[in-house]
Amino acid sequence: MSLVLRSPDDPVVTGGTVNVLAAGAVPWRVGDNGLQVLMVHRDKYDDWSWPKGKLDTGETIPQCAVREVREEIGLDITLGIPLPAIRYPVASGQKVVYYWAADASGQQAVPDGHEVDSFRWTSPAEARRWLANPSDIDPLDALEAAYIAGRLATVPYIVVRHAKAKPRASWTQEEGKRPLAATGKRQALEVAALLSAWKPQRVASSPWTRCIQTVSPYLKRHDLGVKLVPALTEHEALRKPDAARKAVLKLMNKGIPQAVCTHRPVLPIVFAALAERLPGELARFLPAKDPFLRPGSLVVVHLPVEKLRKPVSVEVFETFED
Repeated sequence: MSLVLRSPDDPVVTGGTVNVLAAGAVPWRVGDNGLQVLMVHRDKYDDWSWPKGKLDTGETIPQCAVREVREEIGLDITLGIPLPAIRYPVASGQKVVYYWAADASGQQAVPDGHEVDSFRWTSPAEARRWLANPSDIDPLDALEAAYIAGRLATVPYIVVRHAKAKPRASWTQEEGKRPLAATGKRQALEVAALLSAWKPQRVASSPWTRCIQTVSPYLKRHDLGVKLVPALTEHEALRKPDAARKAVLKLMNKGIPQAVCTHRPVLPIVFAALAERLPGELARFLPAKDPFLRPGSLVVVHLPVEKLRKPVSVEVFETFED
């Protein structure tokens, strides 16, 4: 799975030659004294920063962020809003680190004792004084600004295009029963791993076989059921596009972390519905040209808990192709 774009990132930061790719998060909570963020101390470098680390082989950037936070400081996070990526030189060249906000309320931090020997919960103002890398202030500033604006506590709404299916030309049975190809089954496993970074509590899907098979690995991993939405099949959506649009918006209004899986021909309707809610500067990040998404790829939109009708970020991830 490769990162395509995230709305808060500066192309100057993420573009060009990147020698080291890493990911992490800025854990946060709200206490009696307001917003607090968690900083970690690395004995090897004697510095204070955010939990982060380099990607393992075959790992996606969101997976890396979740794993590094769990390994370094013992927090089981789900990704919140994306925070600006940072770039700085290291011995091997240019390093880019992708960050997300992560609500760590109610969790107990435990340093791994290897890379991280201690941690501290602190105010954003104090964190700025302790951060060793000036670039680390950028994601902190974005997190604090989101908190002040009431946009930090969010739920993800994830749109998934089903994984690669068997070719139409070679399928002689009912179209709705056309299954995934071998590549699509592998893509579905990667979709499951990626969705786990946001842990949607509810999954809705077109009832056609290839969509159900795409989300099934995630459903099994987290012991979830699926809500079937006939309005999101190819036939129904193209016959009654307004019904498909209303189905998309109705799901968004639920205010819970969720994913919805549909078909390439339905994606223009889905993204048009999302664009109704997105401000112009964010709507431009939605895929706008056919095929919109490759098979097995997804779009993540974050909705503020207090303002569900005003999404605050857009991320697009594409899967591998054999």
